[in-house]
Amino acid sequence: MARSIKKNFAYNFVYQVLILVFPLITTPYVSRVLGAEGIGAYSYTYSIMYYFMLVAMLGITNHGNRAIAKARENKEELTKTFWSIYLIQLSMSALMIIAYFCYILIFSPNYWLIAIIQVLYIFSAMFDISWLFFGLEEFKTIVIRSIIVKLLELMAIFLFVKNADDIWVYTLIMAGGALINQLVMWPFLINRVASIPWGYLKIKKHIKPCLVLFIPAVAVSLYKVMDKVMLGAMSGVEEVGYYEQAEKIVTMPLAIATALGAVLMPRMSNFIAKGRHEDMRRYIRMSMRFMMFLAFPLCFGLIAIADNFVPLFLGDGFEKSIILVRLLSITTVFLAFANPLRTGYIVPKEQDHVLVKFTILGAVVNLIINFALIPSMNSVGACIGTIAAEFAVMFYQAFSVRKDLPMALYLKDSVAFLIKSLLMFGFIEAISVIMKLPIAVDMILQIICGMALYFFMNKKFIKEIINFEK
Repeated sequence: MARSIKKNFAYNFVYQVLILVFPLITTPYVSRVLGAEGIGAYSYTYSIMYYFMLVAMLGITNHGNRAIAKARENKEELTKTFWSIYLIQLSMSALMIIAYFCYILIFSPNYWLIAIIQVLYIFSAMFDISWLFFGLEEFKTIVIRSIIVKLLELMAIFLFVKNADDIWVYTLIMAGGALINQLVMWPFLINRVASIPWGYLKIKKHIKPCLVLFIPAVAVSLYKVMDKVMLGAMSGVEEVGYYEQAEKIVTMPLAIATALGAVLMPRMSNFIAKGRHEDMRRYIRMSMRFMMFLAFPLCFGLIAIADNFVPLFLGDGFEKSIILVRLLSITTVFLAFANPLRTGYIVPKEQDHVLVKFTILGAVVNLIINFALIPSMNSVGACIGTIAAEFAVMFYQAFSVRKDLPMALYLKDSVAFLIKSLLMFGFIEAISVIMKLPIAVDMILQIICGMALYFFMNKKFIKEIINFEK
């Protein structure tokens, strides 16, 4: 039975709001307790571990999601597909756990205790079967368990992280929470897939698509994660701390917008398998409009309130993050425009060659700019590299699908949201200049008035969203 996109988005929206609220509560506390150096140490060791976790997953998240969406109406085929893919994941994860411990023994990295604890993330990758539930469009299951685990993490941080020496405790809570989050999914496997003799598995047919999707995953990591590794190596962990917190502020609200991508991919894969191409195009256009409806006000809103928000949110010692937030806010528009193209068309249509090319392009652009600018500009240089990389990725995706999707129409739709967001920006900037209120009051007034004006200007589109699928 087809599940409602709106219901699935609602579940995923709840989850993304949780992801938004969680750092909103913990980041001010953790920033003040651990400081830029502590946060930088966590982020730096996580960034290195991430590459081992990335190899462990081997492109399985996207391929598994897509393969399950196609096989979900035949339980026998679904069972074969799941166990075939999971055996690859299990094998690669075991190898990466061994490789990670070898890295620690050979290189004896700085902050070695934190680095050892980070291995729990690789164990979490070993047991990650969220791609099965995404492919089945069972978002409710994922959301409920994630809420429970996140609440436990939240309590643990406030109870046990008390000073800068507790960075290892913070790492244990975060990495342990990720592992628990995956383990609690396994009881839900019953009745969804059956057991199957190993001889019936078709592992070879899944290795190539996993490897193909692994290449863009590595390339994406080069401009999503490598910048922190390069910052730590070339500028020190304090610069990583400033960058990490600025990036966190920008990605928190964007997570709500990109919630649609996780919902869209399995539905589009199913439409393509059934030949429902007009339905696919209708959903992509609506998702594109929705993403731009959110992205432009997020971009300009963050730029407007950064002066007030960063000191209030992060506390003393993070003043440099103000300019970083303003710079990284620009990427929200590029990410939002690219998201429906990738999750709604490129991945479901199995245009993996496009995925490989645009991610490699983004990685190359980011690495070149990072090498050129980080030594002299530190975290500001990393931000410029990220902006350039996200623009290059968005442009190449749009260029690649221009013959299949109406890019001019999408741009025309976006202009209306851009104009309304600029009006909102001017309005909230005027409030700040004219009223001259204390920064906390000023920021709250800017947010409330900005949202009220923007939603009023877009009330017709909001009705369209509510009535979509009726």
